[in-house]
Amino acid sequence: MSKFGEIIDLQVPVLLNFFTEWDENCKLVHPVLKDVAAAMGDNAKVVKIDVDKNQELAEALRIKTLPTFVIYKSGEMVWRKSGFMEAPDLLATLKNDKLY
Repeated sequence: MSKFGEIIDLQVPVLLNFFTEWDENCKLVHPVLKDVAAAMGDNAKVVKIDVDKNQELAEALRIKTLPTFVIYKSGEMVWRKSGFMEAPDLLATLKNDKLY
């Protein structure tokens, strides 16, 4: 949890993906996240968080559905959505100035 504060306290958007290794929808998200990270470059950070290994954090953030995506900027949660998303939708969300 101490590293979590450092991860989300960036000036660029931080896209968190809460997942498990055994969930089929979560497995489909991995290549999507690679595409998003490549497209955003230094303009955003993409972080995958395995809820099985980070149960305390998942409970603190009330992660109930997988996959769940959360965007933080400057330490503040600005967006959250559960369920599978395609790369273009995630990119559009990350680039949406209205969220910030």
